[in-house]
Parts: sequence; C-alpha cells; structure tokens
Amino acid sequence: MREPRSPEWPTLALLVLCYAGFAFATAGLAALSLPLAMGLTTLALVLHSSLSHEMIHGHPFRSGRANAALVFPALGLFIPYLRFRDTHLAHHQDSLLTDPYDDPESNYIDAGDWARLPRWRRALLRINNTLAGRIVLGPLIGQIAFMRADWRAIRAGDRRVALGWALHLAGLVPVALWLAATPMPLPAYLACAYAALSILKIRTFLEHQAHTRARGRTVVIEDRGPLAFLFLNNNLHVVHHMHPRTPWYRLPRLYFANPARYLSRNEGYRYRSYAEVFRRHFLTAKDPVAHPLWQRQGPPAP
Repeated sequence: MREPRSPEWPTLALLVLCYAGFAFATAGLAALSLPLAMGLTTLALVLHSSLSHEMIHGHPFRSGRANAALVFPALGLFIPYLRFRDTHLAHHQDSLLTDPYDDPESNYIDAGDWARLPRWRRALLRINNTLAGRIVLGPLIGQIAFMRADWRAIRAGDRRVALGWALHLAGLVPVALWLAATPMPLPAYLACAYAALSILKIRTFLEHQAHTRARGRTVVIEDRGPLAFLFLNNNLHVVHHMHPRTPWYRLPRLYFANPARYLSRNEGYRYRSYAEVFRRHFLTAKDPVAHPLWQRQGPPAP
C-alpha cells in the first residue's frame, strides 16, 4: 500500500486535543472535581499511548525523531517510548507472533517453564488470563516482568535498553514540573496512569491467539464505539498488521470495504464488539497460559 503523505493532519489535530484535554483535566478540572479530573486524565493517557503507537509506525511525519518528539513527555509514566518502539516493532514479525520467547508482546509461557512455576504464580497468571484479571492485575504483572527483563539487559551491558530508560527519565521531568504546578495530587495521577494501563489491557487482551498458521493469530474486533476510538482503531488488528504504515483513520474504511478479505486472512478470528469480548471472557480465560502449540525445538509453523 502506498505510504500516505505527511504531515497527517487528523493525527496532529488529535494530538493537540489530547494534550489540551490533559492540561484542562490536571490544571483546571482538578480544582473543581477531582473524580472528573481523574476520569478525563485517564482517557487522555490512554489516547497518548495510542498516539505513541502511531508515532512508532511513522505518523504523522516521515521523520522518526520528529514523531518521537511529539510524544516526548512521558505522560503515562511507566513505559519508555524507545522501549515501546523497539519491542513493538519486533512484535510485528508475524511469523513469531505468540512465540513465548521471541514475541516481546506474547502473554503465553512455554509449557516447560509453566510446569516449573510455583503454584501461587500459576494461580496468579490464570487469574491474569481472564479479562477481569488482566484489567485489575495485568498492569502490575506486566510492569514487573517488563522492568525485570530490562534491568537484566542493562546489567548485561545493553546500551540500547539503558538509553531507552534514560530518555524516559528525561521525559518524566516536564510531567513532574507540570504536576507540581497543578492541583492534581500525585497519588491521584498515579492512579490515573495505572487505570490507563488497565484500559489498554482490554485492547491487548486477545489481539493474538495460538494458531498453527501465522495468518490466523491476529484478531478483528468490529467495534466502532468509544474504546475503538481510544485505541485508534487498533481493534481492527489484522488490518493494522497487514498495513502497518496506514494511519489510524484509514483502517475502518479498509476493513469494512472488504471484510471477507481480512477474515479470510486471519482464519475468521473475529469478535463483533468489545461488549462480546467482555461477555465471553470477563471471568473466563480465552486460552491457557501455557502455549498450547509450542514445541521446545521451535515455534508453530507459520
């Protein structure tokens, strides 16, 4: 697909709206109603993360540095942009999707590793494999695992990982200075950042499934509601994987113009809406934690 010309005004306009909403919530609304301010701040943080995902894929400018500068303030607090970029682009190797070792965004565990885990960890991960568990516990479990792996990499001398965290610390400075000048209490902001990650876990919960063919591992959720907007249409996930350079506002037109093409591509891995996802998986896991198809000698055949 031909790469769209930049700048992409819808993305820039939404970025301005995101920062304006963040500023209004933390500096203005927080003085009037802290619960309302926390709600709006949380939504702004979710949108900021989704926009960061757009920047990773080359929007709205052709320059990666220019795009990174647009989301430099680390509003979400927890995930360094450079680490998000590196791990997410590695995740886009479709032949490795759901691989417990080589897909950085996989939620599966190798069956042998799973068998060696203590019972309490297996119980915790089973809870985390329901949508309710992923929303409540997922941000904490994911952050601990992410930071532990990065700390090991830094100790082993990985300068790229260290640079990612150094830039993240720099990106926290303007956020800290802003919050110090606003009536938003720090504990309330930390709660917003955690809640934003919880909402984002709804998107990532079943984006990928174990399947013998790589093409059948990526979902379509035919939702056009508020969550689809907050996720910038990344619920049409197989469309994004097939056209990773296509901006968020063009994905629905691609999919709904020819849904049969994409459903053929992903072997019919589809949900009608996020309401269906909640109904089917809020308290019921969609699949086991241990990868059901993984073999020690290699991943499932693409």
